[in-house]
Amino acid sequence: MDVRRALKEGIARLREAGVGSFTLAAEVLLMHATASDRAWLFAHPEHVLAPDVAERYLALVDRRAAGEPTQYITGKQEFWGLDFEVAPAVLIPRPETEHVMEVVLARLGERGLKIDMKTGAPRETMYVADIGTGSGCLAVALAYELPHARVYATDVSGTALPIARRNAERNGVADRVTFFEADLLAPFMTSGDSVHGGVPARFDVIVSNPPYISEGEKESLEREVRDHEPHNALFGGPTGLEFYGPIVEQAEKLLKDRGLLVLELGHDSADYVRGLFDGSAAWTNVAVTIDLAGIPRVLAAQRVR
Repeated sequence: MDVRRALKEGIARLREAGVGSFTLAAEVLLMHATASDRAWLFAHPEHVLAPDVAERYLALVDRRAAGEPTQYITGKQEFWGLDFEVAPAVLIPRPETEHVMEVVLARLGERGLKIDMKTGAPRETMYVADIGTGSGCLAVALAYELPHARVYATDVSGTALPIARRNAERNGVADRVTFFEADLLAPFMTSGDSVHGGVPARFDVIVSNPPYISEGEKESLEREVRDHEPHNALFGGPTGLEFYGPIVEQAEKLLKDRGLLVLELGHDSADYVRGLFDGSAAWTNVAVTIDLAGIPRVLAAQRVR
């Protein structure tokens, strides 16, 4: 079986199974099976695959046809231009979560630069928290973009955190990202304004992509999501809104003056989440960002002390 025939067979099987983007999936799986890139595949359509490689490729195709996400099959996913390991223990990073990154960096402005542009002096360490880190995509990407930041990431899943730690290592930021197996911001709920034992009492930035799908929506999800991604990272509870209130409450206690809270929003959650800030003197500059599909995707708010 040569490359051309393998691709045709993979595409046919995935199309028959009703897999979305079946051509792309077939190409990605063949690249994975042959340890090559797309340019090589299309430059060598007549290359004959070794029998074990062809067998491995078709086995991967069959796994995808059965509903397993391509990212779990290959074990990787790109986020913010960085390469991340993924597995069924963690949610697959999605392009819409990159809007969280965009909002954080836009809101920080010059504060996001390692050097103070007015004085030329290095900026003080910035303290960042990521709630429900999963694969570590936000924590790692923020550490990558903010070289003067120390990032503290939490997750209740003890099986997700080893993956997040490896992602910090593979992207060269492990020395500035610390992971905690904990619920929300529990490790930091102390009094005071200083750093104790290397753990900050207050943060400059807090981000979260919390579980925000309601339990009633389970059956309407694509099978790739419903049957394969971790439910504790998907479902927030009966309404899907359950995590937002506690996150806002803890962020109010833990953010510094001018500190920034940035949250990814679930479907139809914008009004509810924005309402958590209404009438509070603790917050200002509350704004919702609309994504390219016209969906309210990110809410950002600034702490006032």
